[in-house]
Amino acid sequence: MNNTTVIWTRALLEAHLHPWRAHRLHEERGEGVISVAIAVLIMAFLGAAMWLGFQQMWKTTDNTTNTKVQQIGSE
Repeated sequence: MNNTTVIWTRALLEAHLHPWRAHRLHEERGEGVISVAIAVLIMAFLGAAMWLGFQQMWKTTDNTTNTKVQQIGSE
């Protein structure tokens, strides 16, 4: 579907809608962008929390491994 078809179809649909319904369509124009922005922020916070958890786990594993290697080396 090309842009002209979409524009004409939308114009015809809006012409047949009641004025309050056409107005409501215009009010909700930015809702998708806001929803995507919120989802991106949530994913960013989850990613940051997971990275911090991974770093802590890596430090703990590194310390445990070094301790065990030293114990094996000293026996």
